[in-house]
This record gives sequence, C-alpha cells and structure tokens, in this order.
Amino acid sequence: MSRTTPRPCYMTSVGNPQPRPGARRSLSPQRGRNAEIARNGRRGIRVAAGALLGPGPAACEGNRVAMAGSAAVAAPGPSAPRRLNVNVGVLGHIDSGKTALARALSTTSSTAAFDRAPQSRARGITLDLGFSCLRTPLPPHLGPGPGELQLTLVDCPGHASLIRTIIGGAQIIDLMMLVIDVTKGMQTQSAECLVIGQIACQKMVVVLNKIDLLPEGKRQAAIEKMTKKMQKTLENTKFQGCPIAAVAAKPGGPEAPETVTPLGVSELIEVLKSQAYLPTRDPTGPFLMAIDHCFSIKGQGTVMTGTVLSGSVSLGDNVEIPALKVTKKVKSMQMFHTPVTYAMQGDRVGVCVTQFDPKLLERGLICTPESLQTIHAAVISLKKIQYFRGALQTKAKFHITVGHETVMGRVMFFSPAPADFSKEPLENAFDFEKEYLYQEEYLSKGSKSSEENKENDQTGEGQLPRQQWALLEFEKPVTCPKFCLVIGSKLDTDIHANTCRLAFHGVLLQGMEDKNYVETFLPKLKVYKLKHKEGQVERVLDDYSVIGRSLFKKETNIQIFVGLKVKLSTGEDGVIEGGFGQSGKFKIRIPIPRD
Repeated sequence: MSRTTPRPCYMTSVGNPQPRPGARRSLSPQRGRNAEIARNGRRGIRVAAGALLGPGPAACEGNRVAMAGSAAVAAPGPSAPRRLNVNVGVLGHIDSGKTALARALSTTSSTAAFDRAPQSRARGITLDLGFSCLRTPLPPHLGPGPGELQLTLVDCPGHASLIRTIIGGAQIIDLMMLVIDVTKGMQTQSAECLVIGQIACQKMVVVLNKIDLLPEGKRQAAIEKMTKKMQKTLENTKFQGCPIAAVAAKPGGPEAPETVTPLGVSELIEVLKSQAYLPTRDPTGPFLMAIDHCFSIKGQGTVMTGTVLSGSVSLGDNVEIPALKVTKKVKSMQMFHTPVTYAMQGDRVGVCVTQFDPKLLERGLICTPESLQTIHAAVISLKKIQYFRGALQTKAKFHITVGHETVMGRVMFFSPAPADFSKEPLENAFDFEKEYLYQEEYLSKGSKSSEENKENDQTGEGQLPRQQWALLEFEKPVTCPKFCLVIGSKLDTDIHANTCRLAFHGVLLQGMEDKNYVETFLPKLKVYKLKHKEGQVERVLDDYSVIGRSLFKKETNIQIFVGLKVKLSTGEDGVIEGGFGQSGKFKIRIPIPRD
C-alpha cells in the first residue's frame, strides 16, 4: 500500500474500522505492530491523570501501575467530558475464552489485540499481551457527570509456558477478570492466575464463560452450582465475596460467525462499572515505562508501546533504554488515534524515538536517564505463597521475576533474631545495623527449621517471625527500580502437574550494583548461624567455676568466644570467661543465682 498520509492512525474501531475523513489508509492490518504511532505534528492533546483534555477520538490506553489507590480525574476543559481510565486484566486457563471475551467487550482495539500476531494465529492461542478498550458512561460512584469510563482490557496468555508474560501483565492492572470455563471450573492455570491476582491486584470479577455449552434446560442450575463452587474456592482469599458473572462471549465457539450475539455481556459491563475505582496517578519522580511491543516506522523512528509505571514524559524528553545502554529523544507520542504531548503514571502510550533496531528490544524498560539500577544481587522482604508445595530451601535456585524481567537466581533465607520474631515488620526498609539469623529454609508451619526452633523454644509454641528476608544472587544482572515486586517460581516444574509453580513473592529492598558485591557489600549484611557443639567438664574449680575442654582446638583464639553462653548437663547455665592454659581448655563461670 502507498504511504501518503502524514499522520497515520494505528487504532481500529471494533466491528466498523474507519479512517479519519480525508486520510487514506496507509498501513495494512497485516502489518500489525507497524501501525501504532506517527508524527505528532505539534497538534498534540495534553493528557493528565487519566483524563483526556480536548476533542478528538477517545484515547483508551490510560493504564496504571498495579496496586493503585485512588485519585481525582483531572478537570476537563469547558467543552470536554471527564474521562477515566481503569486497566482491567483478563486472566485464566488456556481455552477459557479470554480473547473472545475481550473482543465481545471492546469498542476499540489496538494492533496488539485479539491475537493478531501471525504466530498466535498459526497456533490458535494467545502468545503475548493484547490491548483493547471499552468506553462507557462514567458511573455515579466515580464522580459527577457527564463523563466517560475507559476500561482498557489487558488480554493475558493462558498457556502455562507463558507464565512470565502473565506475571508482567498482572503488574499493570487495577481490576482483574478471572475467566473460568463453566464446563470445567478451576484449572491449574486458573489457580496460578488467582495467586498472581492476590499478589498484584486489589479487586476481581469472576467470569463464568461458555454458558452456551450447557443444556438450556439445566443451564441456570449448572451456573448456580459453579457459582457456589467458586465462592467456596475464594473463601480464604482477599477476593472473598467478589462478583461472579455468567456469559457466553462467542456462542457456537471460534467457528461461529462474527454476527452471533454474545450472552450476558451487557450485564458483565454493569458489574465492571460497579467495581471500577479511581486509581492513583502521580506524575512526580523519575519516569519509568514497561515496554511490551517495539517496531519501526520508516522515515519516522522506532516506536515503543507500553504502560507508564511512574513519573511522566513529554515531547522532547530524553529517555534511556538501559538494556541497550543508549539514550533517545522522544519525537512523538500517541494514545489510540490521539497524538499527545504528555503522558504520566498509568497511561498506556506509544512513544516514537530516534531510530534504532526494534529487534533489540522486544520487551523491557525505558526511563529517565540514569534513574534505574542494574544489580547482581538483592535483599528482599518476602512471603511464601501458601499453595506452593514443599519447602523453600536456602541455596535452592528459582526463576526470579524482578519487575518485568525473569532470571535464574539462588536464595539464602534469614530471619530476625528469635527475640525479635514478634516485632512489627519494616515497610520498604532494611536495617543493616541489626544482626539476623541464618535459616536453612523459609520458616513456615510444618517446616523443618520451624520445628527445630519449636524444640529449642522453652515455651513450646515455636513462634514464627512476622517478617523474613532473602538474599537473591542472580545468574545475570537485572535492571529494575527500587521497591519493585519480586516473584520466585519453579517454572521448570512439569506444566501438566497439578501444582502451583509460584513459590514466594516480596519487595526488593536493597540492590547490589557492584559486580564484586561478595567482597564489597555482603560483609555489611550481618547474618549469623546458630551452631551447637558439645564439650566436657574437666574439673570443678569452685562452686561457681569449672574448666571445660573439647570445644576448641589448641590454635583457636578463645577470646572471640568470651561471653557466649553454655549449658551444663546438670542443668546450670554458664558463660565462657576465657581460655585456660594453651591446649584449648576454657573457663566457665556459673552466675550466682538471684533470690
């Protein structure tokens, strides 16, 4: 096709794609990614806090970083309605109908929507994140009208081998839709998606899909039965009592004609509207954006599309691509049809920069220059995922997802000293002045280490610490922001095994940028081991002093052990006072008991 328009358009309206008046279509649908952005041409429309200010087609890629709170939508101009973007993740087991549901809900799609990539079409499954948008009137609980709510749908893959992509998608959503095949119920990847949702999201809607496969006479009874099962499944999760909707996104299945009418979708839209909330938007701080697609447009530059995780970006800004160790200038930006001059946290945007090879950056991060750290190891605060079977053992290797990157890493677990087990956890901080206790494994109910602690605990209660940490040592360096999400997984587990592969999750507290961190940084980390060694009492000096042997070698510097406690087989507690002679013997002082 000819390329005659000076400002090509990348978004298509679902069902009835139309170019703007007076402009020829310059890019074919088959060109997929190469249709996201063009020159801005100085007529950009400013977007802030998820609200589009000004006329023109709707921008529906206003997403935000996961775990948002609430914030007001920016005040519009006198003639423009308010517009709020909420990012909705579509997650579930493979073949549960996620992409069909996203298509049925959407009013606007992107070139990355609905499995348009040739590989996805060839295999018949979703292989990457897809983005589309539903526009609907702003519900009253989100503020006074008139206004518009934009639900940006993030269609995540369902295949077990694509769990890294699912985790990445979950980190940019406000609200989660867990799609369940009503004829099969919870499946392995459904459960993993539920676990990821509990880590990365605050609200969820369960969608029972494919109700058209149920016999019409027994349909309502079957839906009610599955609804009760799901309510039981969610009882012990943060999503207890969440809404459950029943739909048939595409009655008749994939081969059914496009004109077929979905069932229950209008009711689902009302549920989504009721669950929508005002997400946090904060333009301050360094700019950080997660990139999920990258392509070039001849004569204009290279386009990176993704979600702004923090800060803001404007035309003319310099942005760093840490993976390539280069800095590029922002030439133009677009949000679904609409040229913009500014984007902030939560916005989904296409950013066009000066030319580079897009094959070098399929996925990654861009940021304010020199604002990210590239680390070789890290200290994290973590919690075990309750559905993971087996112990989390020190020195074990896990697939570590740090922010939006997954690498192999080795772990070492440690906890507070036993006296500090009940202390209040520190949020987003780590105290290097304190001493910590080395653990052979993460302490949890039933773990070997916790049982040993219980035996040594005079109360017999075997108290578990309220906070635990791990030292992660990566096989290759990773680039990430501070306090980012960390997930540890066993992705080499058989995908057909009915088991959760997600092992732990946490927050990165301290990264180690020095390649020689073992010599330069680890000495600051005061982690000690409890060791048990038995010796013998050689003779009694007086009522409160004894001489011991067989604890130390002749050449041992006993002075470094002075003050350590020992326990005699007769029940008395003593303290090492110092050496006795030159053969490794030592003197123990038994304190005078207080009345």
